[in-house]
Formats: sequence, C-alpha cells, structure tokens
Amino acid sequence: MLALFEMAAVIIVGTLFYRYHRQVLARLRRFDAANRARREQEIRDRYDALAHFRHTLSRAEEQVEPVNEVELRDERTGTPVKRFVFEAETFATKAEAERVREAKVRALARNFYLELPRALAARPGDGRLN
Repeated sequence: MLALFEMAAVIIVGTLFYRYHRQVLARLRRFDAANRARREQEIRDRYDALAHFRHTLSRAEEQVEPVNEVELRDERTGTPVKRFVFEAETFATKAEAERVREAKVRALARNFYLELPRALAARPGDGRLN
C-alpha cells in the first residue's frame, strides 16, 4: 500500500514538473544571468574609483518607494486623468515626481557619506578600512 502512494506521488511530481518545467527553467536562467551580471559588475568595480558612489546610490534607491501612477477624476471637469504619487504627494507629471524621488535618493546617499566618518571613528582598531 505504501509503494502505491509513493508511486502516485512520483507520478504527480513528474506530471507537475513536465507541466511547469519551462517556467522553472526560465526562472533559473534569469537568476543565473542576473548572478553572472552581478559577478561581472563586481570584477569591473574593482578597477573603478567611482564604484562606491554608484553602489551607495543604488542602495539608497532601494530604500525609496517608486513613483506610482494613479487615475483620478479632475476636480474641474470630472474626467479621469493620470496623476503620479510619491510619498503620498500627488504630481501632475511623471518627470516632476521622478525629480522629487531622485532628490530624496541623493539626500539619503549624502547622509550616508556625512555619517561615514563618525561610523569609522567608532570602529575599534587602528582606524584603517582594511
């Protein structure tokens, strides 16, 4: 009886794998491509003096929410219009909302570099980075 359940489980798993193998393999290929791109970027960054700034900006950008597009009714005409929301503030154009978002990202990155000397001074040791 146990062998019957095991065989049924193997058949079900095989059927599911056959059904979804393209999606699974595609997702694995995307993961592998992203991982390879990350490793190649790390190798290039070893010789790039500005890589630290780029990484700081990318980390700050991860901390800031994206600009969302919403459809609202115009106050005067009542027709639906597209508006762009960033941090609960509504903007008429996407460019304006993105400009405010970029300013927020730059401010976060700038604050990181302002706090960096204090953080390094608080580290035990001889004060060297390595």
